[in-house]
Amino acid sequence: MSLVARHLETNGVPTVVLGAARDIVTYCGVPRFAFTDFPLGNPCGKPFDRDMQAAITTAAVDLFETATEPGTVVTMPYSWSDDESWRDGYYRIREEDRERLYRVGEERRARRQRLRQTGQVRRA
Repeated sequence: MSLVARHLETNGVPTVVLGAARDIVTYCGVPRFAFTDFPLGNPCGKPFDRDMQAAITTAAVDLFETATEPGTVVTMPYSWSDDESWRDGYYRIREEDRERLYRVGEERRARRQRLRQTGQVRRA
């Protein structure tokens, strides 16, 4: 996404990147970056927390007016939780979940294969 933002900016389309991986995004040199220190895949906040999501997206859009120089990075003032314990296990798979997750993955792959065979999804 960062490289797409740079390409769009080069061609006259202003962009704001909203995301979590600060090191990667800043390395790519995006013009405006709204950083949230949240788990990857959740740059706007917790699922179903509409107030937080609205506040974060509004603040990100405001960067179009407030960013005064290229490479502007604004850290959003929101927290995923009251403490940092979420970092220890957010994406960790517990042993008791392995079999269920494997089964769900196999079912998804089989379903996608059936859809491919009928032309309903692109082939990889």
